[in-house]
Amino acid sequence: MAHATAEIGLIGLGTMGAALALNIAEKGFAVAVFNRTAEKTRAFHKGAGVLAEKVIPCETLEALVAAIRAPRAIILMVTAGEGVDNQIAALRPLLGPEDIIIDAGNANFRDTNRRMAEADGQGWRFLGIGVSGGEEGARHGPSVMAGGPEGAWNRVAPVFRAIAAQYRGEPCAARMGETGAGHFVKTVHNGIEYADMQMIAEVYGVMRDGLGMGAGAIGDVFARWNEGVLNSYLIEISAAVSKATDAATGKPMLDIILDRAGQKGTGRWTVIEAQHLGAPVSAIEGAVAARNMSAALAERKKGEAVFGPRGKSRPDVTIEALEQALIAGKILCYAQGFALITAAAADQGWALPLPEIARIWRSGCIIRSTMLGDMARALEAAPETNLMHSAPFTGMLKAGEGALRQVVAAGALHALPVPALAAGLAYFDTMRTARTTADMIQGQRDFFGAHGFERTDRPGAHHGPWAMNPA
Repeated sequence: MAHATAEIGLIGLGTMGAALALNIAEKGFAVAVFNRTAEKTRAFHKGAGVLAEKVIPCETLEALVAAIRAPRAIILMVTAGEGVDNQIAALRPLLGPEDIIIDAGNANFRDTNRRMAEADGQGWRFLGIGVSGGEEGARHGPSVMAGGPEGAWNRVAPVFRAIAAQYRGEPCAARMGETGAGHFVKTVHNGIEYADMQMIAEVYGVMRDGLGMGAGAIGDVFARWNEGVLNSYLIEISAAVSKATDAATGKPMLDIILDRAGQKGTGRWTVIEAQHLGAPVSAIEGAVAARNMSAALAERKKGEAVFGPRGKSRPDVTIEALEQALIAGKILCYAQGFALITAAAADQGWALPLPEIARIWRSGCIIRSTMLGDMARALEAAPETNLMHSAPFTGMLKAGEGALRQVVAAGALHALPVPALAAGLAYFDTMRTARTTADMIQGQRDFFGAHGFERTDRPGAHHGPWAMNPA
């Protein structure tokens, strides 16, 4: 049996787990690893190369626990939901009261809240840690969003800060707050990711189907945009994807990729939680809906057969307008995301550090971008203020509003779907309107259900004259 020399343990040597374990070993920490299939554990250790001396392969949970220094900390990189609960149940009899189980997968924060309460009631410790950046991030530096007891985080913080992405010497790893705060922030991150990706896809669609541009030329546009305000990981890889060629056919890679997008549910969770909290995230909702519609391939083909393909007229929109529209859409998407985080903090009693969230997203994660630096400064200056009303974003929205309007209008006129950009514009227009049309809705509600309404000229609850003569 191995001696208790490992700094931390890890269960689950799939793509993400294996990458994270190698990252830990590379940063100088001994890591004990276990996989349900012993052959996979042995193969991982054999393939670790020079890092193998920092990896302690364990073929039983008992050996894994014995290999880790006390208080033990064990990262779970297993299937979310039931898979995590089953692994916790298997580990618990082997651990002491100060030992820590860490769920570092994509978990629903409500599951993390439940597990935290169970840990408190049974005398053990639990952390829910969101890890963003995909396989590349896990291997070379992710963004880390932790939630749970401060003492438990302090035990493992040196490891997670060491393996996290670095932005100008600062680790992109921080504790967000109690219970499921870390996993909630990761969920919102993923919701923003959905919207960011969708908006990029929408302007790609305008260039491809509206302006008749080829994939390579579109890639050149994205590469140029990546040198300016839109500098980000997603724009960078959009350029690379656009320019790639399929080795088998010689065609642009994009031309042979089936237009049916997958999802793992985190974007949907963002929308669901936003509805619970009454926080509008319409751009994210538009992006999630677009993915759902992309899956309806047969239905979409039937629609084209019935109604015909879109017309071939060229929209009157420039590349510069598309860039400005994308900048404005991105700001509105992030404004919605941070407003949702603020609402969740109030609902859950979390002291979520908004500027810190923006800072740890500057590197390592999928939505990393230059713009996040300005967002961190804006949230530092006015954490309770919607980003729409903070410098420099107010000025950027004023500059890009016309272009966003032009692109959304062109999409509507030329049958070019832009659901996320359109939703962002509708949010902007509603949030800059002092008197909306909700007076009609309140009148309707009072008419059919006697729900009452507020008046503009005096306080209290009131009813309309129709209440005397119900339908």
